[in-house]
Amino acid sequence: QVRLVESGGGVVQAGGSLRLSCAASGGTLRITTMRWDRQAPGKQREFVAGITPSGDTFYADAVKGRFTISRDNAKTTVYLQMASLKADDTAEYYCRTADGVYWGRGTQVTVSS
Repeated sequence: QVRLVESGGGVVQAGGSLRLSCAASGGTLRITTMRWDRQAPGKQREFVAGITPSGDTFYADAVKGRFTISRDNAKTTVYLQMASLKADDTAEYYCRTADGVYWGRGTQVTVSS
């Protein structure tokens, strides 16, 4: 069974950067489209970014041009590089398989203005 563990969250000032990681154990992510979702307090969970097995990427409009999703060659870790962070990016960030079968527990990102 695949286990996903996120890391890299924290507190950052507006305009700053963070890189989130999603490490997979118990299997690889090689053949799976992966995505990052987020949930802000009092709001519904929303899609942030996704990456296909071939490396094609897609983003929510709110983060396009500021966030970059990538995966390592061994396909065991997925990253989310976040730049020009805004207060609206404050949320719990989750890594998941696109089919929703596997989810991580999340990592908190707080952007102070």
